[in-house]
Parts: sequence; structure tokens; C-alpha cells
Amino acid sequence: METLTTFFEMGGYARYIWPAFGLSFVVLGVLLATSLRSFKNTEATLNSMRGAGGAEKNR
Repeated sequence: METLTTFFEMGGYARYIWPAFGLSFVVLGVLLATSLRSFKNTEATLNSMRGAGGAEKNR
């Protein structure tokens, strides 16, 4: 158990390291969410453009 405590203390720098890890995970999570939302919006736009373009070609 002492080894685990030593790990989480990070040599006395835990108060700097763990918030940095936490902030990094939050930023990466927000980046993932916005990227997925943008991808879905772009995909929907592309599908609507394909649908409109396909109707014009068949006239």
C-alpha cells in the first residue's frame, strides 16, 4: 500500500500533476465531443447534398 501512496504523491508534486492530468482529460473530452458533433453535421450535409444531386441527375 505504501508504493501506491508514493505513486499518488508523485514525489511531492501531486498537487501540480493530478490537476494537469484532469484538465487534459477534460480538454480531450470536449475536443472529442465537438469533433463528433461536427462530423455528424458534415455527414448530414453531405447526405442531403447527395440526395439533391441524385434527383437532378435523374431528370
